[in-house]
Amino acid sequence: MSEQQLTTGPGGRILTNVGVWSPDGKWIVYDTRSDAAGETFDGTRIEAVHVETREIRTLYESKHGANCGVATWHPKEPKVVFILGPENPTADWKYGASRRQGVIVDASKPGVAVNLDARDLVPPFTPGALRGGSHVHVFSPDGERVSFTYEDQYLTKFATETADHDANLRNVGVSVPAGVVKVNRGHPRNHDGGYFSVLITKTTANPKPGSDEIAKAFEEGWIGNRSLAFQGHVVAEKGETISELFVVDLPADLRVPGDGPLQGTETRRPFPPKGTTQRRLTFTAKRKHPGLQGPRHWLRSSPDGSRIAFLMKDDNGVPQLWTIPPTGGEPTQVTRLEAGIASAFTWNPKGGEIAFVTADRVAVADVRTGVVRFVTDGGLSPIRPEACVFSPDGSRVAFVRRAKDENQICMAEVAKP
Repeated sequence: MSEQQLTTGPGGRILTNVGVWSPDGKWIVYDTRSDAAGETFDGTRIEAVHVETREIRTLYESKHGANCGVATWHPKEPKVVFILGPENPTADWKYGASRRQGVIVDASKPGVAVNLDARDLVPPFTPGALRGGSHVHVFSPDGERVSFTYEDQYLTKFATETADHDANLRNVGVSVPAGVVKVNRGHPRNHDGGYFSVLITKTTANPKPGSDEIAKAFEEGWIGNRSLAFQGHVVAEKGETISELFVVDLPADLRVPGDGPLQGTETRRPFPPKGTTQRRLTFTAKRKHPGLQGPRHWLRSSPDGSRIAFLMKDDNGVPQLWTIPPTGGEPTQVTRLEAGIASAFTWNPKGGEIAFVTADRVAVADVRTGVVRFVTDGGLSPIRPEACVFSPDGSRVAFVRRAKDENQICMAEVAKP
């Protein structure tokens, strides 16, 4: 088959789960973490490889002890957004979920990073600034918004959540280019940001069993430009915690406060903007294998926004691909694979197909018929589960193979069925 290895030499190269292709489809961006699984966030470079010439460009190299990773492209402009950890880390301020930020680099100006989100750790807090760390930054299809997951550094001082104060919980947020957010310098880790950032999900540390309350919001994906699908941890009536699929619909203006201050208070996490609506789509507690399950994956919408794809186990306990309309209803099972789905996945930008890994081969499934066809050979070195990403024109898929203690960026041609 038409698989090509694009990089060579030692390294733990890792692709993000979506958005790794440049808008023109010529470059694939990745980070340079050292370990195979990318669990050690120790990369110091954001690189891109040209899919025809194999040229490698360093778009950013971190400094002063910082690390960087999880890079994605802007859908229309030659820019990448990624995580940057703390520079000059200390024992009380080293890399962690609540101590990281997003930055943007213009590919025409390598090495020059501009802050995405502002940070303000000193009350009274600043609207549009975060009090913690952002992660997995992904542009909306029109490039006007950036989604991310978030954890609150200020609230980590509260070990548990009570009626008097919130605790730190993972949430989903969005940044918009509404002007520079300037903050005071009352804390050495405060900084300005180029985007206005808000949280858009509501969580509680103690969800009522059987309710739609969630303790964690994560693994989000855009539905068009004004909605996000995400996984939420609910507590079923029998007390077990499971992941269900939720959607949050966004107002046109994210700068208008809703039930509380956008920046939060000294005892409460930031509140979503006015007009933000959070709703649940799946109710799986009574299934044989309840909840969204399988390898770690982010929810993905079809290009036309009519279906949301996710993973859930069938009655045999095998992770399969399912879809559901963003308006709700019964999920539709797409695949019936004996080996199951073994990776995150993406939707063909032209619609109709989803790419994923199964049995150590890259495959694509016709969403309408469920027919699966392979685009790489079997019997080769293992494929990493983090990413299987369609190119902008839908003709290629990018992925990572692990061989000889090295991660290599690869791509395969996706022939028309």
